[in-house]
Amino acid sequence: MKKMSGINEHIQRAYAILDDEQLDRELVEKLSGLDGEDILDLVSLANKVRAKYAPETHACTIMNAQSGQCSEDCRFCAQSAHHEAAVDVYPLVGKDEIIERARATHESGVSSFGIVTSGFGFKEIDSTFQRILDGIDTIHDQFPEMNVCASLGILSEETATALASRDIAHYNINIQTNPSRYAELVSRTHRVEERMETVRLLKKRGVGVCCGGIMGLGETMADRIEMAYALKELDVDVIPLNVLIPIKGTALQTQSNLSAAEIARTFALFRLINPYKTIKFAAGRETRMNDFQGLLMLAGANGLLTGGYLTTRGRDTEQDEVFLKDLEGFG
Repeated sequence: MKKMSGINEHIQRAYAILDDEQLDRELVEKLSGLDGEDILDLVSLANKVRAKYAPETHACTIMNAQSGQCSEDCRFCAQSAHHEAAVDVYPLVGKDEIIERARATHESGVSSFGIVTSGFGFKEIDSTFQRILDGIDTIHDQFPEMNVCASLGILSEETATALASRDIAHYNINIQTNPSRYAELVSRTHRVEERMETVRLLKKRGVGVCCGGIMGLGETMADRIEMAYALKELDVDVIPLNVLIPIKGTALQTQSNLSAAEIARTFALFRLINPYKTIKFAAGRETRMNDFQGLLMLAGANGLLTGGYLTTRGRDTEQDEVFLKDLEGFG
């Protein structure tokens, strides 16, 4: 490859990815240490990789269908019963409310709608799980062109099979961080292996899987790289990346915020490690990136969560529609 004047030597080597060469782990680790102006060159390469291998943009909306009183102790989560965060608490909403939210999503022009519930998950088809299945069936009947997604926690063979039979587009369950540090950084009330096994159960049944994590938990850049490679091995379809929003009342309420530059570098590395996947910017897009939101979409991201998150506000879909339109000129 012809030497590019003024470009860091490690970035120059990484351009081989555009010739369909997989980057070796050692080079990725070198890239993870870049700073200053080199980050913009790394971002530029990540955008070229996105444009070549994953040019389609993905947008989705979720609803918090069951909130709070979660039995798990995830350190970042406002919905955990182990914390004292101010959060709405309610059982699974009625089917009519789910359908109305799906209708609003459909009318906004967003084609993917996700039903999210707090809690450990579902190991059997109880009455709550059956109501969710009925809601999915009704959405399919009323809005046949809509992609219905779900995020219901850890599953079993039985519940994974039931969801697969409903033709859901994607199932979200995040591994959150470097799997080897999950108990330390995220939760001790369940194991990350249970989440990874849920991914495998769904993949085996042909269900697309949305699986990513959170940055800003106290992990290192090396931990983020471990997570990126773990997701690559699981062969997930969509990788949502969240940036921690410290919430009062949670175990991470005093956690320091990451810089925009570090977030951009992380997104770029995830794109280089998983060149063909949808990489979706979720929580933290507005609050942590602020004026640099567009930079993240030029750092390898090709998806976003629009219309709000589970316990924090996001941006409305009309704003994001204009945002994505403005980005088209950058390729």
